[in-house]
Amino acid sequence: MYAYALRAGLVLTALLAASPTSRAAALAGDPQAGHAMAQKWCTNCHIVDSGQKRGTSTGAPTFDAIAQMKTTTEMGLHVFLQTPHDRMPDLHLTRNEIDDVSAYILSLKR
Repeated sequence: MYAYALRAGLVLTALLAASPTSRAAALAGDPQAGHAMAQKWCTNCHIVDSGQKRGTSTGAPTFDAIAQMKTTTEMGLHVFLQTPHDRMPDLHLTRNEIDDVSAYILSLKR
C-alpha cells in the first residue's frame, strides 16, 4: 500500500512539473529588469511608464496601452519582439530580455 501511494505521489509530482502552468512560471521574466531595459531602449518612441512625461511623435503606443489590449499575451509579446517591424528597430533581444520586457508589459495589465 505504501509503495502504491509513493508511486502515485511521484507520478502526480511529475505531471505537475510538466504542466503548462509550471512551464509558464519557469519562463516568466523579471518585470523590474524589463522596466529597466524598456527605460534604456524603448523610451525614444514609447512611453514606458507613468513617470515618463512624453515620447516622440512616432505614434508608437504607450506600454500601458499595449498591456491593456485584450490580445496582449506573453506568447504574443514574444512573437512580436522577435519579429522585425518597419518602424521598430531590430534590437536583437535575447530570450531572457524578451521574457523580462514581456513580464514588465504584462505587469501593467489591469
